[in-house]
Amino acid sequence: MRPTSGKIWIDGLEVSQLSEEDYFPVRKKCGMVFQHPALFDSMSVFENVAFGLRKHYRLSEDEISHKVRNCLNLVNLSGVEYKMPQAISYGMQKRVSLARTVAIDPRVLLFDEPTTGLDPVTTNAVNQLILDLSRKLKTTSVVVSHDMHCALDIADKIIVLDKGQIIDQGTPEELKNSKQPLVVDFLTEALNA
Repeated sequence: MRPTSGKIWIDGLEVSQLSEEDYFPVRKKCGMVFQHPALFDSMSVFENVAFGLRKHYRLSEDEISHKVRNCLNLVNLSGVEYKMPQAISYGMQKRVSLARTVAIDPRVLLFDEPTTGLDPVTTNAVNQLILDLSRKLKTTSVVVSHDMHCALDIADKIIVLDKGQIIDQGTPEELKNSKQPLVVDFLTEALNA
């Protein structure tokens, strides 16, 4: 989808009007983890994680196998390579989606509501995984979330939007002292829940 206004810059390149072909190298720099796992249900976990590697790189099957196993290890999913997505839990599917995304070594990870539909224990595990992977892989992670617990737990910086406008921004500690009514309401609800 093309934006209706504004610009998107990645590594000094404005990308909002690039052709599909010119987007290819940009896609290797930016990995997207969708709100829902978006796995190919006709492919095994292994094939799902290998998909981007096969599309973007010329690697031997041994190199692909090694990379897939490493990525599954990163998200604590050893031993599920040959299972089908429907045979594993929803939380595991989300982690497979994350493994597939990091497999192509992106510099920027984009997360859309990563904890939607997860129980509290799995939510905490996914939040910790995002934080750990960002540090370990030295990537920038941009997380879109309505979950203030998630934002406060994993963010270095938070930007609060309302109707497309930035109403406040800062570190989690700075936002805890915000005077913006919407931010105060969000935090009151999150911290008292």
